[in-house]
Amino acid sequence: MTQATREGALDLLERMILIRRFEEKAARQRAGGLIPGFLHPYIGQEAVAAGVCAALGPEDVLTSTHRGHGHMLARGADPARMYAELFGRTAGYNRGKGGSLHMIDVELGFLGANGIVAGGIPLATGAALQLKRRGSDGLAVTFFGDGASNEGAFHESLNLAALWKLPVLFVCENNLYGEFTRQDRHQVITDVADRAASYGMPGTVVDGNDVDAVRDATAEAAARARAGDGPTLIEAKTYRHRGHFEGDMARYRPKDEVAHWMARDPIDLLAAKLPEEDVTAVRDAVEKRLDEAIAWAAEQEHPRPEDALDHVYVDSLGGAALR
Repeated sequence: MTQATREGALDLLERMILIRRFEEKAARQRAGGLIPGFLHPYIGQEAVAAGVCAALGPEDVLTSTHRGHGHMLARGADPARMYAELFGRTAGYNRGKGGSLHMIDVELGFLGANGIVAGGIPLATGAALQLKRRGSDGLAVTFFGDGASNEGAFHESLNLAALWKLPVLFVCENNLYGEFTRQDRHQVITDVADRAASYGMPGTVVDGNDVDAVRDATAEAAARARAGDGPTLIEAKTYRHRGHFEGDMARYRPKDEVAHWMARDPIDLLAAKLPEEDVTAVRDAVEKRLDEAIAWAAEQEHPRPEDALDHVYVDSLGGAALR
């Protein structure tokens, strides 16, 4: 392994461990009462976020899902401000009003997590249209699950993106379950990527627990999009280690299935290729960073009741949103 290759692998490992430990510590903080509402842990899927984001540039934009912490961290977000948002503090990314499902950082090109299944797909498609109209070299990426590929927003977005040759990557994180329903009980196909052919775009299946494979597949699709050749559907086969949400015991999953995927932990697969002392140093640095982030976030102020309507607008259809 060359020095450059080693440094690149360590960067990917750090992103993945940061995501894993952020989520594990968030779950602990929720159990302790510091985080209200639901959490949907990204634990087990870290190679997808890290691999995709490693192949992107600063001009690119992303949309996410209800399981969005990993995408945001892989893009470079500050974990201290993310914890502050989860804790409902004004120093958070949404001033403590958005919580887990609505974090956003436009400066990073992160156009938001989304509590609506498939809700981020048309947003990324629209962003790709705007990038193309501007003549930008940037592209849009949207993450979603296998269940979201059954939604109308998925099919309409792929159709328009292909028709207009938009620079957008559709990244399906197929963790085998749409909430509590196994894929083979809500789809007759095995590979979501097969749906790409219906819209005249490439469909690629990649091992979502192999961060190098994810990065390489993304880089190839990104080069195609930047060349003006349109979108790609990337299906990353992966697995969430925990239930659909924190507190879901996931008893609907067969034990042998869980054991198979746990043995293919994406962090362990990458760490096995690196010197043990390097892996330990990365783990220690991440642990220190996150402990400091939690301590800082816990000291920040809560929003005042009189600020409840600040930075909130009502659109012409009567819907309210944070901005």
